[in-house]
Formats: sequence, structure tokens, C-alpha cells
Amino acid sequence: MSLKTPRAILFDLDGTLADTAPDLAEAVNQLRTERGLEPAAYEQLRPMASAGARGLIGAAFGVKPDDAGYEELRVSFLNNYASRLVVKSRLFDGIPDLLKRLQERGLAWGIVTNKASRFTDPLVPQIGLGHAGCVISGDTTAHTKPHPAPLFEAASRLQLAADECWYVGDDLRDIQAGRAAGMPTIAAAWGYCGHVEPASWEADALLHAPLQLLDLISSSLHHGRHP
Repeated sequence: MSLKTPRAILFDLDGTLADTAPDLAEAVNQLRTERGLEPAAYEQLRPMASAGARGLIGAAFGVKPDDAGYEELRVSFLNNYASRLVVKSRLFDGIPDLLKRLQERGLAWGIVTNKASRFTDPLVPQIGLGHAGCVISGDTTAHTKPHPAPLFEAASRLQLAADECWYVGDDLRDIQAGRAAGMPTIAAAWGYCGHVEPASWEADALLHAPLQLLDLISSSLHHGRHP
């Protein structure tokens, strides 16, 4: 499938650019330890990292947002996480090279995450993403993904039309948001994916390693579908 050649690439943060699951898992397991429980297995928690507090508390405690006690767990989890944003977290292999090569090609790139700015603002520069063209957090607009508003805001800040951007993410909500915004969507199968096979999301492309994105961009150029 040939895609319209992008002028910018927008990325989800957790599970797409950055492997933040180790610190998120530590934050939720601290809650278990404080309650006299054994830590949950990392393998159980990692796939839910892109779903934030809801996903991790659900995996660690079997508690949903409407359940009694959820809000107390959520507040404690977020406070734990705030104190250890970039202890074990790092960029995925290939991401630094990918971003460098996007810039060499003259392509802008930015971040669109559901993570609150309370965490995004300090994490982004600490983990090595401070040169992003824009950073849209979960509370930047009135809506979070899968609503398209955050993606429209990112395109606006880059002074581009939405369909001049591609959106790359590791969660179904990312693909739904991109589709709603009229952006070509790329499923990042190297990410967390929430125990769901990303091939089922009907993204425009499915990639298994970050640097494969460069091949996809080159392919769009060769097909002549320029913005």
C-alpha cells in the first residue's frame, strides 16, 4: 500500500518512542508491596503500560475505574511514578537514529501522548526527546486519544494539515485517533500493544522495528504521492 509522503511524523510516547514500562511497573508494584502483597510479574504488567494507571492498576489489582478503592490506588500510583520517571526507562533501540535521520531528511516530528503534562514535561527532556517539534500531552486539549483533537493540535503547532502527518503508536487508541484525524496510521508492533495483536487494528502499516519507518517513507516517495 502506498501512503501519501509525510511532512511530519507524530509519535505516541510510552511504548512507541520510550520504553517506560519498567518505571511504571515499579510504581504499581510499590503499591502492592505497601499492602503486603508480592510484586506482580513484570511480564503481566508490561503489555498494559500504554494504558497508564487504568491498565496497570487493572493488571496489578484487578480493579477497574468504577470500582471502590480505584481512585485511592490511582493517586498513590501517580505519586509513586512522579518520583521515578526516568530510573530504568530509556528510548527503544533504533529511536535515536530514526529521529536523527528524520531530521536529516527535513521531516518534522512530534509527540502526542495521553500522559499528563505533569509527567510528560519532565520526562521528555530527561529521556532525550527534548528536540521534539511539539509535545501534546493528555491534558493539552479537552480530549484524549482516541479523540482526534490532540493530533489536530500537534499538526497545527507544526503548521501542517493533519493529512500531511503520519501517526505512529502501539495502542489501538492511537490508530483510532489517527484515523479520526485523517492521518495515515502506523502500528508500532515493537511496543506494548495491550495483549492485542496489532495486525487487527487496521492501521495503514504495521512495523516491527523503528528504523523500518525510513523504508516506508522512502517507498511513499518512490510512489510519487507527495503532499
